[in-house]
Amino acid sequence: MENRMTRATEARSLSVPADMEPTSTDNTFDSSIGYVLRDTYRGFSRVLQSKIAPHGVSIGQWYFLRVLWEEDGLTQRELSQRVGMMEPTTVTALNGMERRGYVKRVRNAKDRRKINIFLTDKGRALKTRLLPFVPEINTIASRGISEADLDQLRRLLGMMKKNLEQIAP
Repeated sequence: MENRMTRATEARSLSVPADMEPTSTDNTFDSSIGYVLRDTYRGFSRVLQSKIAPHGVSIGQWYFLRVLWEEDGLTQRELSQRVGMMEPTTVTALNGMERRGYVKRVRNAKDRRKINIFLTDKGRALKTRLLPFVPEINTIASRGISEADLDQLRRLLGMMKKNLEQIAP
C-alpha cells in the first residue's frame, strides 16, 4: 500500500515563514478567522441547498455544475481539480448527476483512458433556473454592508488565500 500524507498531516509539517508569525494569541472560536469563515460558508451552503434541492440538485452536484456551465467537456480528473474534490467524490457526484440526466460520460477519442463529462440539455437548462440564486443569496448575506466594505472583504480574503497558498499550495 502506498504511503500518502493526509492534508492534515501535511499542514502540520509545514513551516511558517518568519514574516508570517502569529499576531494574536486569542484562540477562541469567535476570534478565529478560519472558524468564522467556515461558519459563514456553512450558512451560505444551507441557504443555497434550500434553493436548489427542489430542482433535484444537491450541494455536492452544484459545484460540478458550476464548473461545467463554464467549461463543458472536461475530463473527470480536470473536473475534480477545478472543483477541488478527490476523484472518488467526483465519481459519486457524477453517478448521481448521470442518473438524473444532467451529464453524460463520453470516452475521449484521442485517449481512450480518459472520460469527458458533458452536460445534457437538462443539465444546461438548470443554469437559467439555479444561477440566479447566487446573487440573491449574496444580497441577503451582505445586507447592511456597504459596497466599499464588500470590496475590502474580497481584497482581504484574496490576500489571506495568497498567504496560505505560499505555505500549502
